[in-house]
Amino acid sequence: MNLLKNKINAEGVVLSETVLKVDSFLNHQVDPELMLEIGKEFAHRFKDQGITKVLTIESSGIAPGVMAALHMNVPLVFARKKKSLTLSEGVLTSKVYSFTKQEENTISISKTYIKENDRVLLIDDFLANGQAALGLIDLVKQAGAEVAGIGIVIEKSFQNGGKLVRETGYRVESLAEIQSLENGKVRFKQEKVHA
Repeated sequence: MNLLKNKINAEGVVLSETVLKVDSFLNHQVDPELMLEIGKEFAHRFKDQGITKVLTIESSGIAPGVMAALHMNVPLVFARKKKSLTLSEGVLTSKVYSFTKQEENTISISKTYIKENDRVLLIDDFLANGQAALGLIDLVKQAGAEVAGIGIVIEKSFQNGGKLVRETGYRVESLAEIQSLENGKVRFKQEKVHA
């Protein structure tokens, strides 16, 4: 997705060989026009999958997730990282370790919002080590629903998460795949040319 790659090149800040800061348009401040296009792209890529719900994790997955849900005309559900007084009965939980924040979170959703007959599209901002995606897969399985696919805004393909998540057998679509962040420069993975 060239629009996203151009935004990463223009505003992304490489903090190390493993960390890309994109808080000017995705993780803190949100570019709504870009998110609208990202949602449209996810809706296009998964249009034939019979999606009934979009599921993400708070907070950085909400903007692209809600735009994908908008274009698919389905509800968005987001897994909470913090306990809520209103989320007390019928709760599904999974443990997710964040390498960026160096902490483990227990993510949770209400069984009320993901049902056995749902076909769920998972959306997340980054795929690096794969823990968030695996946690979301676990929640969908606990609900007895089906994972219809996984949409990732930015994948760091030099880390093991993409391989780990793809080994689950689910279809993964990443809008921007980063090959390397070496020497302070973003290098994108070359897209396959279809003949």
